[in-house]
Amino acid sequence: MSQYFKIGKFAASFGLKGELVLQHSLGKKTTLKGLETIFIEQGKDNFMPYFLEHTNLKNDAEIYIKLEGVDTKEVARKLTPKEAWLLEEDFNKFAAKASPITMLGYHLVNEDEDLGEIVEVIEQPHQILCAIILGGKEALIPIHEESLDKIDQQQRKVFVTLPDGLLEIYR
Repeated sequence: MSQYFKIGKFAASFGLKGELVLQHSLGKKTTLKGLETIFIEQGKDNFMPYFLEHTNLKNDAEIYIKLEGVDTKEVARKLTPKEAWLLEEDFNKFAAKASPITMLGYHLVNEDEDLGEIVEVIEQPHQILCAIILGGKEALIPIHEESLDKIDQQQRKVFVTLPDGLLEIYR
């Protein structure tokens, strides 16, 4: 089964010919050159592929994207504010190595206990929130300089020391 990684969302339509503005968290300027397909989640774990016609750089965190079959601003508006996803291979190609979003798919480890796989990374001004599934529920775990111990790229693990009682609210 293919693994998908959320990179951002289609924030707005642009122009009259169906272009979209993609806000992304890839951590570097990119036009996604060479990318053929981007995915939009239609339902739980049901991803619809959209083929790229062309892209243009807007700024560090936004790209203008023209998708095949999206030819009017009305059709483009229906895709906002939907989330954009890439296959793991494409994600690894376009995400900056030092970007927090690269922690997707890593396991979060607190004091030798594997809490689970990081399924979403939410960047905030002074911390990063990592979403994991803990006891069947989504848990948002804050990562900042006081709680982060190390990131092991080889084992794909993020080691943290969390405040007492934080995990109990999710269990």
